[in-house]
Amino acid sequence: MDQKIINLYDSYTHSQLSRKEFIKKLSILAGGTAIAMTMLPLLENNYVAAASLVNEDQLSTETISYKGVNGEMKGFLAKPKNGKNLGCVLVIHENRGLNPHTIDVTKQVAAAGFLALGVDALSITGGTPADEDKARDEIGKLNPEDNLQNYLLGLDYLRKRKDGNGKVGCVGFCWGGKMANMLSANDPKLKAAVAYYGAQVEASEVPKIKASLMLHYAGLDERINAGIPAYEAALKQNGIDYQLYIYEGVNHAFNNNTSPTRYNEAAAKLAWARTIDLFKKKLS
Repeated sequence: MDQKIINLYDSYTHSQLSRKEFIKKLSILAGGTAIAMTMLPLLENNYVAAASLVNEDQLSTETISYKGVNGEMKGFLAKPKNGKNLGCVLVIHENRGLNPHTIDVTKQVAAAGFLALGVDALSITGGTPADEDKARDEIGKLNPEDNLQNYLLGLDYLRKRKDGNGKVGCVGFCWGGKMANMLSANDPKLKAAVAYYGAQVEASEVPKIKASLMLHYAGLDERINAGIPAYEAALKQNGIDYQLYIYEGVNHAFNNNTSPTRYNEAAAKLAWARTIDLFKKKLS
């Protein structure tokens, strides 16, 4: 598919561009409304078509809750059956909320031998809605400081779990990738933070980072990649333990197997292997 169309969809999913305006712009690029409508299923997430990447028979799952700064926070928790003394991982969703894809990612982390928790940032508004545009809008309205504190409380929740070993890391994607970076700068007890194509924190925040960082970027993701040079310079200057990978020729959201035009299996598998290896080293 034409990269201009993929870039347009990326812009739509990360801005306040209305669906009506998106379809209008897509129709122009595609050469007509009819053609544009045939492209939509290839651009939008398809949770039904994407197969789960885990054997759920080996997992124990439950819905949990903990007290947030402005209401009850809820999340999906998964772990190996009968698992004890497990390293813990907070999974942070994209700007579409705790959807089926993020729940599957949480299961993938658990299947690798960890206690994994996918927190729903929209718990305070009634939970993630099925309408992805509505979820995007509601996430955009969250109070940034309250939201950060709610995720920090999620890390504390994991540290207190009796089936965990007290060592906690996090992994986030897109909107959640930025949150992973923010958590690394705001929780000195965090052991490891993995950010997939997430916006970077300001250089002034970098000296506070104590966690080991792993940063995954898509080579075609000009919007997010613009912040790499300043971030990496600050990481080097402050002696932060980090690994940075750029996967050439792939798009933002390359890990999301529900997004047909952006998912890249080879890059996703390589990045995931690196992610799990970091967690095994830092959270065991």
